Amino acid sequence: RLAQATIGATAPNPPVGCVVLDAAGRQLASAAHMGAGTAHAEAAALEACRLSGRIDAAHTLVVTLEPCNHHGRTGPCTQAILASPVRQVIFGVADPNPEVAGGGQVRLRKAGLRCEALSDALPDQGHLADQCADLIAPFAKHCREGLPWVTVKEVRDRNGSMIPPPGCKTFSSDASLDHAHLLRRRSDAIMTGVGTVLADAPLLTVRRVDDHPNRRRHLVIMDRSARTPASFLMAAWTRGLDPMVGQDIETSLRELARKGCLSVLVEAGPLLTQAILATDLWDERVLIRQGASATDPDTIDVERRCDRH
Repeated sequence: RLAQATIGATAPNPPVGCVVLDAAGRQLASAAHMGAGTAHAEAAALEACRLSGRIDAAHTLVVTLEPCNHHGRTGPCTQAILASPVRQVIFGVADPNPEVAGGGQVRLRKAGLRCEALSDALPDQGHLADQCADLIAPFAKHCREGLPWVTVKEVRDRNGSMIPPPGCKTFSSDASLDHAHLLRRRSDAIMTGVGTVLADAPLLTVRRVDDHPNRRRHLVIMDRSARTPASFLMAAWTRGLDPMVGQDIETSLRELARKGCLSVLVEAGPLLTQAILATDLWDERVLIRQGASATDPDTIDVERRCDRH
């Protein structure tokens, strides 16, 4: 739950939560990684434990992701763990980075700590291990393929059309609009088409739910005909978006990944939506269908293209 609250705020790092327990399994402290350049979850949780005066009782760390054993903007989590009284680490999912995979658990074991994956330590808690894998799926894809996790959002009316009635920008219910803004909140970038820009001048910001503080997102506009107005790009910048214009879908996605984006939300018209769904670049399709009548709720279906973790 700690990690889930930070989805969309930590790129290029994954969302990670950590809980410190004593030898009897009582919770002493907890923390989540809050963003690149800030303390990783393990170091933050151990520091919280120290500040509360209970570090001497620290025995077990339960953490979403295998502790890292390499230097980035901060020191290795293994170093922080070994500088504490902790004797056991249980992690939800192994590090998917092929360059460092396994390094954290190997170092901890060599130092005499018990370090186990959740699926080995508690085989009956497989659903929690799956939730951890889902949490870091965008990070895993970024590590393995150099591409962000791509979610394609489609909204269709009762007749299957994606085009709103004249004079309207949407036909979604309030609940569906809330869900759409949650999808934006968890994303590092938005992708749309120039046709949508010219027809609707969409804001593409998070408004119906609370956003992460001081969050800027990337915006890529697919435009092979150079029709994107400079005024729209400037307005997008002032709204907290870093815009760019792209011509090729995969090239644009790789550029977003290079900039540190883990997740991209596609909010576009039917042509770009279908073009992306025809590739193997997308990972998740969120289909919002208008209710059969004015009194029926919209339906939201989620499809995963494949199991990437």
